[in-house]
Amino acid sequence: MSATAPPTPAKLRLLELLAAIATAQWRDFAAAAARHGLTSTQAKALAQLDSPVPMRGLATLLVCDASNVTGIVDRLEARELVRREADPADRRVKNVVATDAGREIIRRVREEMQATHGALDTLDEEESATLSALLERLRPTMESKAL
Repeated sequence: MSATAPPTPAKLRLLELLAAIATAQWRDFAAAAARHGLTSTQAKALAQLDSPVPMRGLATLLVCDASNVTGIVDRLEARELVRREADPADRRVKNVVATDAGREIIRRVREEMQATHGALDTLDEEESATLSALLERLRPTMESKAL
């Protein structure tokens, strides 16, 4: 190791940093969602709907029981933020689809996450690119292990 290279952080320290950042980001997300009359779980559900997602799949993504998803989707549907559609491949399966209003509200929630935006604004372009590359590298492994 050269005299100018920083020491390699221990894995435990990296885990602590990731947890602290994830917790702060989640708090910021929940606060922004609340300003739009959404619970953090409702907003998280909306955030998962880039494409149609089966009800059971949404339960997996939200890490909750499928019976809980029914209530979450019912409340989002009452606000016309999502709709249920029969899956074209299997009409017994109901997909949850974000409406234009649902996509707009989750866009605004993400836009209004002031603490997260402020933290990211402290990075210069090179640091942002490095962080993005590292997170993109970790994401597939983390997501596949979580399911």
